[in-house]
Amino acid sequence: MTEYGCKYVPVEILEGFGARPVLCNPCAENFERADRVIHRDVCAYARALIETRMRRPDSALVLTDCCDSLRRACDVLRAQNQRIFLLHLPRRDGPCAREFYRRELCRLIDEFSAGTGAQFDRARFREACGEKPEVSSAPSVALLGARVSDRLLERIRALSPLPVANLTCTGNRRVGPAPETDDREELMDWYAGELLSQPPCMRMTDIAPRRELLEDPNLCGVIYSTVSFCDYYGFEYAGLRKSLSVPMVKIETDYTGQADAQLENRLDAFFEALRPPRPSGPKAARGGPQSRADAGRYFAGIDSGSTSTNAVILGGDRRIVSSAVVPTGADAPESARRAFAGALQKAGLDGAQIARTVATGYGRTAVGLGGRDVTEITCHARGARFLNPAVRTVIDIGGQDSKMIRLHPDGTVKDFTMNDKCAAGTGRFLEMMAQSLGVTLKELSTCGLRWKEEVTISSMCSVFAQSEVVSLVAAGKRLPDIAHGLYGAVASKVTALGGRTGAEPVCMMTGGVANNAGVVRAVSEKLGFPVEVPEHPELCGALGAALLALEDGGTAPAGRPKQFPRAKPGRA
Repeated sequence: MTEYGCKYVPVEILEGFGARPVLCNPCAENFERADRVIHRDVCAYARALIETRMRRPDSALVLTDCCDSLRRACDVLRAQNQRIFLLHLPRRDGPCAREFYRRELCRLIDEFSAGTGAQFDRARFREACGEKPEVSSAPSVALLGARVSDRLLERIRALSPLPVANLTCTGNRRVGPAPETDDREELMDWYAGELLSQPPCMRMTDIAPRRELLEDPNLCGVIYSTVSFCDYYGFEYAGLRKSLSVPMVKIETDYTGQADAQLENRLDAFFEALRPPRPSGPKAARGGPQSRADAGRYFAGIDSGSTSTNAVILGGDRRIVSSAVVPTGADAPESARRAFAGALQKAGLDGAQIARTVATGYGRTAVGLGGRDVTEITCHARGARFLNPAVRTVIDIGGQDSKMIRLHPDGTVKDFTMNDKCAAGTGRFLEMMAQSLGVTLKELSTCGLRWKEEVTISSMCSVFAQSEVVSLVAAGKRLPDIAHGLYGAVASKVTALGGRTGAEPVCMMTGGVANNAGVVRAVSEKLGFPVEVPEHPELCGALGAALLALEDGGTAPAGRPKQFPRAKPGRA
C-alpha cells in the first residue's frame, strides 16, 4: 500500500508501479505524539497526518508541497526515517507550469523505482487513467472547501437526504484516457496537463475556474468545509456567503472526533432545511383535514438542553395543554422522562394518550421516548413562527451555545450561525459571572439596569472574563455597572453571529437567557430595533418540537443513521 495526500498527486503513476494507492486522510484520536514534534498552531490535517503516521509508519507516502504545513509535516516525518516522496507543485496551469510538473513526475518515477525496486509499467499507467467520470444530473449537495476526514465524509453522506459530491481538494479528480505513446516525456507532458487542469484548489494562483463547481443546475445546497489553522478557504467562504443562491452551512474540523456533536448539530439543521416543509401555518391550524384527524389527540415536544430539559404538550387544536422544566443534570434520558412526566401530570394525561413525540436539543438522540429527533435550530424557528408569524430572525441563547436563525417569509430556515466552540455569550458564561459576583442569575438579570458608569468587559473567554470581573470588583466598581458591562459583552458576541447580513426585524429572543432583561435590552440596543421575548422563551424549542410532532401526520419517523464511528488510533 502507498498513501497519498491530495488530487494533484499522480496516483496513476503509483498504479503503474503496481502499488495500491490509498488516500491518507486520517482522523486522529488525539495529538499526543504530534504535539512533541510540531507546533499546535499548524494546520490540523498536518498534525493528524503526523500523529497517525508516527503510529503506523509502514507504508510509503506521496505528498505535494501545496502549503507550508505539509512541507513542515514532510520534514518531521523524514526525520522519523519514514519513506516520504514530496512533489513540488506549481501554483498555476500553463505551458511553463506543465513543463515544471512534467519534470517532477519524471523525478518521482525515478525516485520511486530506486526506493522500492519496482519498475514503471506504461500499460498499467494507461489502464489506471481510464475515462473521466460522467457528470450526474440528479439533485445533489456539494461538499466544498478544504478536505474532510474519511470518517466525517462518511457521516455527512449518511445524514444527507441527497447525494453528496466531494468537491474538496481530495475529490472531483479528473484524468482522461492516456495517449498511445512509448515516449515517457511526451506521456508525462500530457499527464501533467491533466493534473493541473482540474478545478483548482485555493492554493493555486488562478482560482477563477472554481466557479464551475457551483454552476451545476442540480445543486441544492453547499456544505463548506474548513480546517483548523488553515487560512486558505475562509476568504472563499466569505464571498460565497454573500453571493450563493442555494443554502450553505460552514463546518470546521480539527481532524479529531472531539467536535462530533457540534458538527452533527449543524449538519442535521442544514439537511432539515433542504427537506420539503411539512404542512403548517394558519390553514393547518384552522380546521384543515389534519386538524380534524388530530382532534382529541395530544402531541409532545421534549427539548433536552445542557442546562434544562423542557417539555410541552399540545392538543390537536394546537393549544398548549401543559409544560414542564427540570434541570438536565448528568442523566439526560432521566431528565427527559421527568420533564415528560411532569407535563403529563399537569395535563392530567398518561403516556398512552400522546400520539407522537419529537425530541430536540443536544441530548435529543438520548431521550428515548419514541418518535423522531430534530435539531433545535428547526424547532426554535418553528416555535417562534407559531408565536408570531411575522418573525424573520430568531436569537436563541441557551446554556452552552447561542444561535442566530434567519427565516424565509414562509417560516422555513433561511440560514443560521452558531457559537458552539466555547461558552462565550451563553447562559454558562452568565452563570460563571454571577458566581464570581456572589449573586444569583435572577439578581444578575436586573441589577445592571440601574447602572451609572460604563464598564467594558474586554475578554469574551469565560475564564479570562471571570478574572476581569474579579479585578473590577477589587478596583471598587459597582455591581450594577459590572453587570451592565456583562450584558453588553453577551450582546456583542451574539449580534456578531449575524456578520454583515445581521438580524432583521421582527426579531425574537428564545432560550433561557431571554429571561435576562438586561441582556435583552443590550441586544436590542446593538441591533438598533426592539427584540420580542415570548412569555416563556425557554419553552420555544419544546413548543416547536411539539408542533412538528403534530404536523408529522401518519408518517413513521425515518430511522436515524448510526452515530460517528469512534476514531481509532493510527487508522486512516
